Amino acid sequence: MFGSGVLRGCVFFFIVVLYAHGDLSYSVMEELKRGSVIGNIAKDLGLELGRLSSRKARVDVEGNDRQYCEINLQSGDFVVAERIDREEHCGEKPSCVLKFDLLLEKPLELHRLSLQVQDVNDNAPIFQKDVLKLEIQESALKGARYRINAAHDADVGTNSVETYILEENPHFVFSIQTTSAGTKYGDLVLDKELDREEKQDIKLLLTAVDGGSPRRSGTVVIHVIVLDANDNAPVFSAAVYTATLAENSPINTPVITVSASDADEGVNGDVIYEFSRISEKSQKRFSLNEKTGEISVRGGIDYEEGNSYELFVEAKDGYGLSSEAKVTIDITDMNDNAPVINVKSLTNPVPENASPGTEVGVVNVQDRDSENNRQVRCSIQQNVPFKLVPSIKNYYSLVTTGQLDREVVSDYNITITATDEGSPPLSSFKSVQLSVADINDNPPVFEEQSYSAYVSENNKPGSTLCSVTARDPDWRQNGTVIYSVLAGEVNGAPVSSYVSVNGDTGVIHAVRSFDHEQLRSFKVHVTARDNGSPPLSSNVTVSVFISDVNDNCPQILYPAPEGSSFMTELVPKAANGGSVVSKVIAVDADSGQNAWLSYHIVKSTDPGLFTIGLHNGEIRTQRDISESDSMKQNLIVSVKDNGQPSLSATCSMYLLISDNLAEVPELKDISYDENDSKLTSYLIIALVCVSTFFLTFIIIILGVRFCHRRKPRLLFDGAVAIPGAYLPPNYADVDGTGTLRSAYNYDAYLTTGSRTSDFKFVTSYNDNTLPADQTLRKSPTDFADVFGGGDGSPEVGTSAIFNLTL
Repeated sequence: MFGSGVLRGCVFFFIVVLYAHGDLSYSVMEELKRGSVIGNIAKDLGLELGRLSSRKARVDVEGNDRQYCEINLQSGDFVVAERIDREEHCGEKPSCVLKFDLLLEKPLELHRLSLQVQDVNDNAPIFQKDVLKLEIQESALKGARYRINAAHDADVGTNSVETYILEENPHFVFSIQTTSAGTKYGDLVLDKELDREEKQDIKLLLTAVDGGSPRRSGTVVIHVIVLDANDNAPVFSAAVYTATLAENSPINTPVITVSASDADEGVNGDVIYEFSRISEKSQKRFSLNEKTGEISVRGGIDYEEGNSYELFVEAKDGYGLSSEAKVTIDITDMNDNAPVINVKSLTNPVPENASPGTEVGVVNVQDRDSENNRQVRCSIQQNVPFKLVPSIKNYYSLVTTGQLDREVVSDYNITITATDEGSPPLSSFKSVQLSVADINDNPPVFEEQSYSAYVSENNKPGSTLCSVTARDPDWRQNGTVIYSVLAGEVNGAPVSSYVSVNGDTGVIHAVRSFDHEQLRSFKVHVTARDNGSPPLSSNVTVSVFISDVNDNCPQILYPAPEGSSFMTELVPKAANGGSVVSKVIAVDADSGQNAWLSYHIVKSTDPGLFTIGLHNGEIRTQRDISESDSMKQNLIVSVKDNGQPSLSATCSMYLLISDNLAEVPELKDISYDENDSKLTSYLIIALVCVSTFFLTFIIIILGVRFCHRRKPRLLFDGAVAIPGAYLPPNYADVDGTGTLRSAYNYDAYLTTGSRTSDFKFVTSYNDNTLPADQTLRKSPTDFADVFGGGDGSPEVGTSAIFNLTL
């Protein structure tokens, strides 16, 4: 073997040939140290250095798992990765070529590299035996030749055996011979006859020298035993024997039998067989029966390690005469190697937005068998969105066949199956794990199309209204949902002053206290946004309904609240039981059952005379009015709502039972009994005034009637209407809840003037309030009759009312 110093001193050349189809060929000496530069691939292929790394350039040895050469991606150099032994790869073949695949990705590109390994003289010639016994008859003639088996040198060419040197002796010389294959061997030539009696045995040293530099040699001792005469050498039945052997044949399987015959008799005719020339590799695989000449299997036969063997068998008789025959054994291939699947490149994870046809991996398949046994079909299962596309030679591209969706399938276990075409076929499997990388392709989706929140008015600020939930099937930040309220206005104010939302949980809180009477409902738009880039969002409408609580007392519209001007209702003495004499009108700003009002008389002058409708507030007589009933009736009415707890309001109702307006001055006693002296004075003055102007007004009324002949409108006559100012500012449900029913209309006859002597007389427009013949009189003539007018003119009645007020 060469030392490192010898290698450094060795001069060799690199030869680069660029074939038309892009293949490269290099030549290199064997036994170079690791890192030795063979050539520059980037320069030879015209590639930029940066492209080698980005395209994942790499070198694979065809049919071998060991990595003998590699590419320096920084310099583009093709360098030795580990020791290359020509004899290991090519044996005695004169030419030794290693095949490499140069693989580039994106796009996938394959170049074939051929590396011619040049032999160096690292092996010395070796004889098969250390001592070679040669028996020669003493009768041998001068010039007799005796075949000496050639020394074996694993090197080839000039580094193989070049010459033989026989030490000087008086009897023999060595004649060098060359076979047709260029192998050199020699014959021991008798130069001087032997004399057994003079010398019975002779030992000669034969040296085989190769032609390398430096030269190497090997020796063998030729032990010549001088015998009596033996003049016939064994003769083989054939010069060359050929046999065929299936690989994986079991041990002791017969291969072939060689046969040689010797014309001599006795010991001189007994033939034995032995290998004369055999490589170490062949010696481990075959054995020879020295008696029968049968060659049989000694060790494992593997076609992939050697498809042909050459053996040389020597037949020797009892006294040393011999002959040689060549045996060629061809190995037939059996399908004993399953395909080998190698994943050369894999993009993992794969973005879920990868378009169909995207290459995500490169797969290489090798089968060490030959011919049909190495033809391989490669496929994957059908239930994944990937397929294998044949590319260059035995390479396949793993590409997508459809759109990936991480939210449906996030990981794929792809099983690659490779099956050869042998009989029976062999298969191998390889699993590849591929993950799908998430992209932000799904907006958050709310669990409901809309949400409704219900809250009672007068709630506390910060109270929870409801919760919205949105789901985003994306991963990590792409699936993290943040909630916010869209900008907007409610009743002219920003929506943020009404509600807020927890950005993490989606819980919606009230920012302020709500008033049902001010705002019954409003809508809020909530956005759910993920944290992707760019972010995706969706909106949902949240309807907030404010439910009513009983926080408003009933408000009495009629009669006017205490403190306003004094009003009195006139009830005719002829009113029958069940007649409507007045009505309490009230409203409640609340809604629903909180605004259902009920009316109750809590105190009255005569408890058995009047009753009030529970739900409509109509005051009716319970019985016919009698003479014994007090003219002045004072009712205290309570109006209650239906809330929990119930709220109420009270009012006073002043009724005068009289058919004669002349009795009106006595009304002062209804509400001002404590000022009797002052009331008496006012009544006297009023009576004097009435007496003074009575006749004057009758004349004026009669004159107006005769002149105009039409029915005049009564002073301040009209239906009782509730002014808008009486209603609460946010009052609602007037018609819907029954707080102010308009089933009855009323005529009000009002006096003007003194704030302490107002009088109101209300009659019903509804025919059901009194019988037809007992309804309150509404015409001026009726008023004239009350005051005793003879002509019944309406003007007289009007004048009477006016004078009464004064």
